[in-house]
Amino acid sequence: MTSENPAPGWSQPPGSTSENTQTGPGGAPSRRRGARPTPLPADLAAVLADYAAALEGMPLAAESRRTYTSRVRTYLAWLAGRRSRAGDGAAVRGDPLADARARDRAVRDYRRWLLREADPPRSVRYVNNALAALDDFYLRRGLGKADIGREDIPQTAPRAMDANAQVRWLRAIENWPHARDRALALLPFYAGLRIGDAVALDAADVRLSARKGVLVVYGKGSKIREVPIHPALRRPLIDWLDERRAWTGAAAQRALFLNRRGDRLSVRGASAVFTSIAEAAGLEDPITAHIGRHTFVTQLIRGGEDLVTIAEMAGHARLDTLRVYSRPTEEDKHRALRHLTVDR
Repeated sequence: MTSENPAPGWSQPPGSTSENTQTGPGGAPSRRRGARPTPLPADLAAVLADYAAALEGMPLAAESRRTYTSRVRTYLAWLAGRRSRAGDGAAVRGDPLADARARDRAVRDYRRWLLREADPPRSVRYVNNALAALDDFYLRRGLGKADIGREDIPQTAPRAMDANAQVRWLRAIENWPHARDRALALLPFYAGLRIGDAVALDAADVRLSARKGVLVVYGKGSKIREVPIHPALRRPLIDWLDERRAWTGAAAQRALFLNRRGDRLSVRGASAVFTSIAEAAGLEDPITAHIGRHTFVTQLIRGGEDLVTIAEMAGHARLDTLRVYSRPTEEDKHRALRHLTVDR
């Protein structure tokens, strides 16, 4: 839990204190959710600080800067672990932060570690995202991208909640005691919002009439779209807007979602809300805002809605982006097995 988001009665998720840093295979940190990262050696901490400073001057979304910095930090922590085990022999292999051949060897080893040895092993999508961050990191160091291929992402649809998980998720939200969190948790599911879109909303962006309403969403690339407010989302938004008036800073702050200090709720604080409600729902798989958004898009596509309309509502600039949702899910593949003959 961060200090950004607690509401009265909010319970801290297990493993969210600074005591929970662990060391995984290969010497890189293996952290439970919410733990503080293991400190880097001074020289690598300076490298990370230089990289973070370079990103600050770039026209990137704040979340993109945080993600790239986090991915590079994990890589540097892995390098520190490898260096501490190798001792003086590390010099024989060269410096992966200064030598191109050493860079390629290190990044290949790191990719293998992420996929096979990390605890838990990372997904192909995560690994490709990490490699993209390392490409940017090495380009800014003047060393160029590592000569390393990307893993093929399995050709399945993005993970969405099945019917049972959807019901359990919605019931957990309905029973959740805090109006702010209920409204926030429903936005990806009923409006297809990214978590960054949700926390960027201002109170004035919720436009309600007697029967209908729209959300004015400022999405990626500062593109503006209007998303109709689903009837099941209307009451939670009204309840939160009513309660919001009594919150610290509400009169001076434009943000729709506030933290207890009266500032705009951060992405990290919003993520903690999703984590807590998902735990209350007792679901086997973790539920994030992104999975809620995938569920929104998947249901509209499988319901036969027009792709142009869905792309507009979800904030996708290209229709091709939606094709991934038409691919089979893991559930579809398992269901296909029912056609096979069994001798009983």
